[in-house]
Amino acid sequence: MATIEGHIDVNVPVSTAYNQWTQFEEFPRFMDGVISIQQVDDRHLHWKANIKGKVEEWDAEITEQHPDHRVAWHSTNGAENSGVVTFHYLDENKTRVMLQLDYDPEGIIENIGDKLGLVESRVAGDLERFKEFIEARQAETGAWRGEIENPKV
Repeated sequence: MATIEGHIDVNVPVSTAYNQWTQFEEFPRFMDGVISIQQVDDRHLHWKANIKGKVEEWDAEITEQHPDHRVAWHSTNGAENSGVVTFHYLDENKTRVMLQLDYDPEGIIENIGDKLGLVESRVAGDLERFKEFIEARQAETGAWRGEIENPKV
């Protein structure tokens, strides 16, 4: 399992950054390669992405969600991945968004891409595009403020 960590400071209040992140169906607007995300219910998502020129699909479950603090997930089928994004108050109009992504590169091409840092570059680009997206808007496209507790606790 490989781990990627990244962060970016965005010039919006923590609630604005968090609220936008909960709008999963908007991810294709700033995440490279993401074709679509369908939110099935409060806890489940269906992803479709272009990975190395091939369309891949998988389902994910949100395992933890606390407004203005964190969202954690793991895949339930398809490409094995999990992660957490946290939101840190820096001041009234500045938030640090921190992302940790764990994934299992499959096959020789993904393993080579992992060794070359391609996934790490993509994550850094996605965070930069999130910053540009939310700062240009200065408002979220929606919000979901519900709590989800890890069902395994």
